[in-house]
Amino acid sequence: MANVSGNVLEVGVGIGANFPYYDKEKVHVTAVDFSPEMIKSARERAADCQINADFLQEDVESLDFEASSFDYIVSTLTMCGYPNPTGVLKRFNEWCHEEGTILLMEHGLSSNPVLSITQKAVDPLFKKAAGCHCDRDMLEIVRNSGLQVDYKNSYWTDIISLFWTRPSK
Repeated sequence: MANVSGNVLEVGVGIGANFPYYDKEKVHVTAVDFSPEMIKSARERAADCQINADFLQEDVESLDFEASSFDYIVSTLTMCGYPNPTGVLKRFNEWCHEEGTILLMEHGLSSNPVLSITQKAVDPLFKKAAGCHCDRDMLEIVRNSGLQVDYKNSYWTDIISLFWTRPSK
């Protein structure tokens, strides 16, 4: 996050866990979360970290920003909860400035066959209990969104993936 600057959209901001990693002198964050409790916590964290931020208690799927509104878009562990994650990423493509960057850290389907079978089997229960899908192929979702992948790395047999992407305009 140290290189992130300008007008930043952070979706699923949660408690503001990323705020300590932003350069407070270089960013203005539009923080979005559907949970009032998370927005309250994120406001407190932003104040503690002296982050210039606006907060929207909304579901990102219902938002509409002007095209090219953001220099960076940050999503940390949110794609699992959206009914249409590819559609959300396509909207990021619209909302991000053509020279901007979309940073994703997401969890999804393991490349280990035993783990992936298990993830697929427990997904309905996991969705009901935790509100997210644990069996999504994040690389396929990102590719289907039209975003250009500049960097990808994964951990824990591909369960956690980092993507640095840019819009395709």
